[in-house]
Amino acid sequence: MPEPQEPEGAIAGTGMGGAMDLAVSEANTLEKGPGPAGGPQGKPRSLWSDAWRDLRRNPVFIISGLVILFLVVISLWPSLIASGNPLKCDLAKAQEGSQPGHPFGFDGQGCDVYTRTVYGARTSVTVGVCATLGVAILGSVLGGLAGFFGGFWDSILSRITDVFFAIPVVLGGLVLLSVVTSNTVWPVIGFMVLLGWPQISRIARGSVITAKQNDYVHAAKALGASNSRQLLRHIAPNAVAPVIVVATIALGTYIALEATLSYLGVGLKPPTVSWGIDISAASAYIRQAPHMLLWPAGALALTVLAFIMLGDAVRDALDPKLR
Repeated sequence: MPEPQEPEGAIAGTGMGGAMDLAVSEANTLEKGPGPAGGPQGKPRSLWSDAWRDLRRNPVFIISGLVILFLVVISLWPSLIASGNPLKCDLAKAQEGSQPGHPFGFDGQGCDVYTRTVYGARTSVTVGVCATLGVAILGSVLGGLAGFFGGFWDSILSRITDVFFAIPVVLGGLVLLSVVTSNTVWPVIGFMVLLGWPQISRIARGSVITAKQNDYVHAAKALGASNSRQLLRHIAPNAVAPVIVVATIALGTYIALEATLSYLGVGLKPPTVSWGIDISAASAYIRQAPHMLLWPAGALALTVLAFIMLGDAVRDALDPKLR
């Protein structure tokens, strides 16, 4: 006898129900997104959101960020932790060690080393930040335009950067700053911008050349986008990451350079409070009073290390090849 068969309605109902369940499941999957790698409603995260997520989980970034935040705070409001006057000195206490209320002792002029170390952070951070901003802006503009337009202007810029790269930084500072009589920080900042922009310029040029080869730039150009729109809207946001990384690391280098020039006597000059000036003055008394050299040199080393660590963390977060 033939086996009983199920009604066609049952088979159709079951098949249709399965298809409906599958469709609902696929819709829910699409609505939820592709999982951890996707953002809300299935949108993938951008490079910057991915970088920020990685930075928040990086202990190097957290430690260096806290140190830099502390330096910025005492640069803006040094009186929060140092109530004295960095220019008030007492020769009767010259080269004396730690005392109540003066934990770092006194320098060769009888000035409080602790107060001068705290106030010296303002000068160093100001020079580093302003020089880095100037170098980043000038180098990015020149390098970006040369990389985008190419041709004659690219060749001219390449030759100019070769000339500036051939100038030793310290020797250039000795020559250019030796004729400056101003006691402000601006001549030193201007010198750093003058000799620092070629490095950022080359990095920005290479990054722009790479970015303008992408399909979305060609699509924008085919749709009639102007050169300024292509450069500012499509290329610059995708080419700025290497510039940010190099500028962050260079900030610590500029702080060290300012201290070096001040130590050699061609950078900042008294009565400006600077770690480089204090280190230069303390070098003659390193055997009799090593505390005069220890504290400003330690503050300088910690500051430079914090910015270099921050730059390394930013580089690891923004470089997709390191993921």
